Amino acid sequence: PLPGGELKGLDAFISILQMPSGIPVATMSIGGPGVKNAVLLATEILAIYDERLKKKINKYRENLRKNVVEKDAKLSSMFE
Repeated sequence: PLPGGELKGLDAFISILQMPSGIPVATMSIGGPGVKNAVLLATEILAIYDERLKKKINKYRENLRKNVVEKDAKLSSMFE
């Protein structure tokens, strides 16, 4: 929500949180990370019916996991 009006965007934020049943809302951050997460969410949804996309998203997630494990090991070794 944009910070405008007397409530400085709080009213817009609350309206997102109080959507009625049947009006799904997915909120992403702004900027590059938000765009990337929006693409990932859309891909996850499409992958429900597309095996090719499902394999790609699973490979992407596995690479993320491997990167975290590698970085964790590197950080852990710094404090041994």
